[in-house]
Amino acid sequence: MLTLDVLIATHTPEGILRVADMNLPVVEGVRYIVSWQDHRDAEIPPALDARNDVTVDRFGQRGVSFNRNNAIELSTADVYLVADDDLRYSSSKLDAVRQVFEDNPDLDYASFMYEGTGKVYPSEECRLGRRLPKGFYQTSFEVAVRRRGRAALLRFHPAFGPGSISLHAAEDEMFLLTARRMKLNCRFFPIVITRHEGMTTGQRKITEPGVLRAFGAFIYYCYPLTFLPRIPLKAWRLSKSGQSRFFPALREMLSGIAFAFDNVTPAWKEVGR
Repeated sequence: MLTLDVLIATHTPEGILRVADMNLPVVEGVRYIVSWQDHRDAEIPPALDARNDVTVDRFGQRGVSFNRNNAIELSTADVYLVADDDLRYSSSKLDAVRQVFEDNPDLDYASFMYEGTGKVYPSEECRLGRRLPKGFYQTSFEVAVRRRGRAALLRFHPAFGPGSISLHAAEDEMFLLTARRMKLNCRFFPIVITRHEGMTTGQRKITEPGVLRAFGAFIYYCYPLTFLPRIPLKAWRLSKSGQSRFFPALREMLSGIAFAFDNVTPAWKEVGR
């Protein structure tokens, strides 16, 4: 069976303790790579340090996208699975990820399901291509990628996500958009691969200016021909749902577009050079 690296992004001494509490299952052909930011020279918990299938890398750069990319750089398996430090895995669920790639040799990018709170998924397997299923969004820890060809070049854009300079969200959305623009074979599979308690970042209210800026920039890249009418429509919907006021949301999203225009080169353009 194909080998699998589970790439766990964490930060602070408390984060590495959460990783130890994950009780990661021992599975032949599966390795765990932990990229650890803001470690403050804390010790690696003995439960992790004693394991041959766990690698902990102390990483000094700031930003969740840099952290995830560091783990991707350390991966050597056939397939990697993006992960956080508050998930629960089983050997059968990890084998299910590997089996999907075994059964679909042309597959580059797979989006799965997690057991948690209130997320609605497509009812059947589908392609994630030029168009996405209505209402579809993904969380990074639902994603696995085969490390070959152009897919091996796929990375999270460091301008997006918590800890970045200005655009404090939408790193997961940009990751999928990049894969689609790179013309990778991306598919959704209605298979549960992990369990997560509580809300994810993407399910929380959009109130922070950096989050609004990020979604403005994402809309700009996702809809380059129609972003101008979409931005005020998004601001109106946010105000209608009580997540933000209209004019502050509009201002921040336009600010995000301006920042992206001046400072961000989309990864699919970099790869295409």
